[in-house]
Amino acid sequence: MVSRIIPVEQFDLIIFGGTGDLARRKILPGLFKRFADGQVPEGSRIIGAARSEMDQAAFLTFAEEAVRDAEGDKIDATVLKDFLAILDYVAIDALGEEGWSALAEKMREGPVRAFYFSVGPSLFDDLARRLQQYDLVKPDTRIVVEKPFGHDLETARALNKVLSAHFDESQIYRIDHYLGKETVQNLMAVRFGNMLFEPLWNSQYIDHVQITVAETVGVGGRGGYYDKSGAMRDMVQNHLMQLLCLTAMEPPAKFDPDAVRDEKLKVIRALEPVEPHQIVRGQYDKTDSESNFRDDVENPSSKTESFVALKCHVGNWRWAGTPFYLRTGKRLEARDSEIIVVFKSTPHSIFGSDAGGGHNELRIQLQPDEGITLKVTIKEPGPGGMRLMDVPLDMSFAETLGEHADTPDAYERLIMDVIRGNQTLFMRDDEVEAAWAWTDPIIQGWEAVHDVPKPYDSYSQGPTDATLLMQRDGREWREIGA
Repeated sequence: MVSRIIPVEQFDLIIFGGTGDLARRKILPGLFKRFADGQVPEGSRIIGAARSEMDQAAFLTFAEEAVRDAEGDKIDATVLKDFLAILDYVAIDALGEEGWSALAEKMREGPVRAFYFSVGPSLFDDLARRLQQYDLVKPDTRIVVEKPFGHDLETARALNKVLSAHFDESQIYRIDHYLGKETVQNLMAVRFGNMLFEPLWNSQYIDHVQITVAETVGVGGRGGYYDKSGAMRDMVQNHLMQLLCLTAMEPPAKFDPDAVRDEKLKVIRALEPVEPHQIVRGQYDKTDSESNFRDDVENPSSKTESFVALKCHVGNWRWAGTPFYLRTGKRLEARDSEIIVVFKSTPHSIFGSDAGGGHNELRIQLQPDEGITLKVTIKEPGPGGMRLMDVPLDMSFAETLGEHADTPDAYERLIMDVIRGNQTLFMRDDEVEAAWAWTDPIIQGWEAVHDVPKPYDSYSQGPTDATLLMQRDGREWREIGA
């Protein structure tokens, strides 16, 4: 297989919050893997910047431990040593002047300059103002910001206003790691690269679409944050919304960042309002050995949801009458993220109603094992007449691609796209605001009636009401983990 990787320019990447949890778990290990794969050009540098009063040696120890924790025994000691040699550190105060002159002295003319804001949104304005104050922003400077992109439409607009006051939209990279997953991008390849699917990708042939993001973990140490956000804000408004957009969007004129994002925006703006009976909210209950949601968020009267399922419609010609069912939750039976496109049954069975067989399904599995499965109907082997059965045409990336199946982590891909200046997989300001404009009325609706989430057993399929949501329409969810 011939590699077609687009080369990366020499760069300086400054990670604000460089000693934080995200830097330890994702950013530094991801950069190491790209370095080990030869994608970090010679002369590039990675600079950690944080309030922690540590010297460069202490930061290198932190980075080495982060890489070893992520990679285990697979590390080549020489490669790790070379990677650590391009790392540096500056102790810096986002709210004051300490450290900024030292950072400015480290900057060079020539390399691409990227600043990763791996900090809370409350610090964005202070960081942006000091980057301008110390003349650290150049025409090709890029900044990376993590979600949450606001708490509602009002705060999202305020955050966009802060960023746009200091940077051009072409310099802002709002990162959603779900868009960096290999299978998510393969969804576009399957749709727009195969004549087999695109003519059928509409309400005439598709019965419904299911999008599921299920987790086995609870809220963990994020209880304080999660009790203020909930599954709707934390997952549906961004991750599931992006998967919905890629599934429902029209073909862009070309694979260009703004062309793709224009089509995604049209999907969000075409979403119809969701009625109260089309939404189910839930909270996970305790087990013999584990606490329940209210214990985890330390709020015995919490009305925040750890699970949400809803039915929505895209109000345009392509999708008129085809529902999209979204669900996400914590402490569910399995870790399972997937998109299921369920095609309509054949209009008439020549084999009779007793022959069996169902309908075609396209399953795009995002995690834990990335792959694509198409369920087709065939004759059941053996004598005794025409009996039909459904079987999968299965493409597991690990099995089909062999040595090429070691696909990069989402953060690896997205950080390299920042350096390349490719914004295709990053959210634009109007896209973020449109998503909140659709989400806010849903949240305000259940808050107005003081809706209480339905309890559900930990490590189950979720609330019974979510099952009923589908059954009322004569449909059923694909079982989580099946």
